[in-house]
Amino acid sequence: MPELPEVETVRSGLQQHVSGRRIAAVQLLHPRVARRDLAGPDEFAARLRGGLVGDVRRRGKYLWLPVDGDALIAHLGMSGQMLVGEPDRPLSPHVRARFAFADGGPDLRFVDQRTFGYLSFAPGGAELPGAISHIAPDPLEPAFDDERFTVRLLRRQTGVKRALLDQSLISGVGNIYADESLWRAKLHWARGTDGLRRADIARLLTAIRKVFAEAIDAGGTSFDSLYVHVNGQSGYFELALAVYGRADQPCPRCGTPVRRDKFMNRSSFSCPKCQPPPRQGRW
Repeated sequence: MPELPEVETVRSGLQQHVSGRRIAAVQLLHPRVARRDLAGPDEFAARLRGGLVGDVRRRGKYLWLPVDGDALIAHLGMSGQMLVGEPDRPLSPHVRARFAFADGGPDLRFVDQRTFGYLSFAPGGAELPGAISHIAPDPLEPAFDDERFTVRLLRRQTGVKRALLDQSLISGVGNIYADESLWRAKLHWARGTDGLRRADIARLLTAIRKVFAEAIDAGGTSFDSLYVHVNGQSGYFELALAVYGRADQPCPRCGTPVRRDKFMNRSSFSCPKCQPPPRQGRW
């Protein structure tokens, strides 16, 4: 699933190509794309038709297009793509929604091979849609409060990686960037949150912000063709990954082979030397 750097890359592309344009027509080409909108596909399209798109926003892994005071929320799911291109280009079989604009220029298509992503309409949600107001600010937002995060994290009784994946505590961090940030902070993923020191948490937040910034500069991480920019290009942060997906390869810092462990029906990658496991971790 795309994490903050990938979603931010898409947001930036939409801001460049879609913001300030007026929607002329909306086509929903698959019944699941607007499944969370109870008004139905016809009303969904009607409410957006004629609307002016404002500055594209993001919180964590969610993004939204403000449209005349309301909001069009987009969640990319596992394979969602927001692609901008010439209106006369062929319509691929995985296009779920298409937005045409009054200027007759490039259109916007929501493509989702696995159909886990979705679009929804949020009345009056231009600043922050109510449907995602429970999502915590991410560490790159001015609204993120380091002290509040620290206090809440220390009150938890769980493993630090589990806590990082809790989007109500801190948003935008997924499996890839949790592993990369923990490696940079020299913290094992199973370390108990209630045993962390404030200095550990400060180091972890610094690591998260740095890895996010570097990944955004690289256009995110593309392991396959499912995550791409709005112009269809892939990100290349995969080339800079230190531990994620690098089982048995040497740690870039000390040369010790990277370890892969099972974690919540997925995997965690860490360096056994740089990130010594706790005697009793909370997995």
